[in-house]
Amino acid sequence: MNDDVRNIVLGVVAAGISAALGWVARTYLWKRRLRRKQAFFGLPDNSESLLVVNRGASGPELTVMRYDVFALLELAALIKDCGAQAQVVAHDAARQGFGERTEFCVGGPASNRRMTAHLASLLPGVRVNVDAEPTPDRGAFQIGSERYRLEGGVAEYVLLARLTVDASPHNRPVFLFCGQTAITNQAATRYLARHHERLRRKHGNGSFVVLLKVVNSHAYGPDVVEEVAEVTRAARAPLPAQATAPRSSHRAT
Repeated sequence: MNDDVRNIVLGVVAAGISAALGWVARTYLWKRRLRRKQAFFGLPDNSESLLVVNRGASGPELTVMRYDVFALLELAALIKDCGAQAQVVAHDAARQGFGERTEFCVGGPASNRRMTAHLASLLPGVRVNVDAEPTPDRGAFQIGSERYRLEGGVAEYVLLARLTVDASPHNRPVFLFCGQTAITNQAATRYLARHHERLRRKHGNGSFVVLLKVVNSHAYGPDVVEEVAEVTRAARAPLPAQATAPRSSHRAT
């Protein structure tokens, strides 16, 4: 074998080794990102999760708003990426505790009984006005001492929460998408799908509650979303007595 042939062979071998090492490195990084994503969502390979759906606030029991269907599609894609499975359950048929399976609960308390229970048990510092009468506070969020009113199509709020009952890695989280309108529910699921890595870096795999604002949904749909504040502490602390007292324009759920 002359020097030219030897150099060609060595070059081919070196290129093959470099390609193999690059493939191994990319595979390792991809698997590491996947494991982190699975840990954040509580969705290991072949695990099961619940998609708890609400109903149209003025419709039949199992009528789901169009934007809520879009929200479920966003979540279904995310669950599939984790290699997990999803079971769709109506809000009044989901009868289980916390931690057995990851749960994604979509819709405000006016249309989702499961969300009403979660707010009372896990977020006692949150009240949502569900009055049927068209008052200025209809649909408003009370979080601690702050109130966030609905301005339809202009400024609409949604709570995005990841909650666990303890720090055990085997305890599956509950994700809440509690919006003032159906389009805000989709906005929150899309926000989670796009920004889950940043949320994981900021909050780890623990509990957090973030208040989001959907801006000018009449023009931009669910795509323009601002993070208003992290409200974990206020949302998980019971409201003071004066805030929980019944009022004509604000009703506890």
